[in-house]
Amino acid sequence: MRTTPLTAVPLLVAALAAPAHAATVPAAQPPRVPAGTTAAWVVFDRQSGKFVAARNAHRKFRSASVVKILIAIDYLERRTSVPAADAKLLRIMLRSSDDDAASAFWDRLGKGQIIVRTARKLGLADTTPPPASKPGFWGYTSLSAYDIVRTYRYLLDRATPRVRDTILGHLRAATPCGTDGFDQTFGIPDAVPRPWAVKQGWSGFGTTPPVRCGGDVRAAAAPISWITQRAAESGVPDYGRPVLHTSGLVGKGERYVMALLTAHPAGASWNTSVKRTTTLTRSLYRHITG
Repeated sequence: MRTTPLTAVPLLVAALAAPAHAATVPAAQPPRVPAGTTAAWVVFDRQSGKFVAARNAHRKFRSASVVKILIAIDYLERRTSVPAADAKLLRIMLRSSDDDAASAFWDRLGKGQIIVRTARKLGLADTTPPPASKPGFWGYTSLSAYDIVRTYRYLLDRATPRVRDTILGHLRAATPCGTDGFDQTFGIPDAVPRPWAVKQGWSGFGTTPPVRCGGDVRAAAAPISWITQRAAESGVPDYGRPVLHTSGLVGKGERYVMALLTAHPAGASWNTSVKRTTTLTRSLYRHITG
């Protein structure tokens, strides 16, 4: 399949600036972003080899768990075999977004150097490690919707079959519940018909979900207060605001590569943020499919 080169940022801009009657521009209206929410998205059509939707394509967000894809790429490409214990860690990190598994790889592989290496190899111009003051916080990696789409395209078009099949195989089998008890079916899983392969990200909602995935009611989770207090000095995008990200391969034959990143008002609840993100995702999918 012939596709647009990964480096074709000008082509992205040109395609999105095309007249409304152009064949590459969907007829449906793009999503409306609610007041107080910051959103960015990029969608690449693998069938046409073109970008078909974008908003704030290069705006940086803190990665939350989406960075786990980069951690997995770095780990797998630096070895020829995977011990059983590490295979289990990869499985729960990618399918159930397990934080302890991510931290184990993060510490072992050099923390922020993982991001330096993968950004250089994949050509991720918007992706940078966490600030020096917070080297252990892999979720404070900065990235953009464009770079996430670029990462999926790397897996599809350039990675070895072993790396591609391992990572995408796990993302195709993403579990409804994260190991932290949060429901990770927001965004693509709730808004887009199967098949899909997804990696979700969430941060800033505390450590206890308002309703544990599976129906176990818990105390409402509020965003962590010290995040807001130290927002100005952190150097982390949207520090002080909860974020929800949904990304993956969607459509028949995994035709589209989609990334939608959102930052919500400080203090926004999990349920409200999830509804906003899922509504945006549904509208974006309708926009690209007509």
